[in-house]
Amino acid sequence: MKIKLVAAKVIACEKVEKSDKLLKETLDIGNGVTKTVCSGIAKFYSPEDMVGKTVVLVNNFAPRKMAGQVSEGMLLCAEDPDGAVRLLTVDGDVAPGSEIG
Repeated sequence: MKIKLVAAKVIACEKVEKSDKLLKETLDIGNGVTKTVCSGIAKFYSPEDMVGKTVVLVNNFAPRKMAGQVSEGMLLCAEDPDGAVRLLTVDGDVAPGSEIG
């Protein structure tokens, strides 16, 4: 399977109740479509930090359950030299759903 990366705008975010590690993001992926993604970044980002960011989404993963929530993709991150997770974001005014590659 070829990975499909798209720009996605975080329109809502909350902590997952059953987990100390997970955030649940609601993402605008363009054309009026939203996806829900759970990501293990709660140690590094608050829900308030996430709203409004344009992130890099792996858009074609099969949905799976995480801590009782359905996650429909994966956000890309990198680890900095100190071990902190850094979200890959898109700079500038890029429309949700724009292909990355």
